[in-house]
Amino acid sequence: MKLFNVYRVLAFVVGVLLAFCALVAAPLKYLAEDGSGLQEFGEQASIMWLFHGWIFMVYVVVAFLLARRARWSVGFTLLMLVAGLVPLLIFWVEHRVTRLMRAEHPDLVGSSPM
Repeated sequence: MKLFNVYRVLAFVVGVLLAFCALVAAPLKYLAEDGSGLQEFGEQASIMWLFHGWIFMVYVVVAFLLARRARWSVGFTLLMLVAGLVPLLIFWVEHRVTRLMRAEHPDLVGSSPM
């Protein structure tokens, strides 16, 4: 599997986990009525932060390697790296990365259109 495809999968997984944690689990845990089923769900679902953190570390390494291979600027590389920390931003960044990779580095893009 090409590095680009690994990046795309990781970006999607990190984005979904972060969106779920920040927009569902955390609000339910802290804003739902104490002792309610929703608060319980939010509390139990907060374990997903752990998974997001571990997968995010792998994402950072893969994103950095891809950015270096594509020879992108430090600013764009930093945007790629922090995108997994701001809910929903990673989806926009992944779209930009995909467009740039296909335009500038078609040799690094796998044959899978995903």
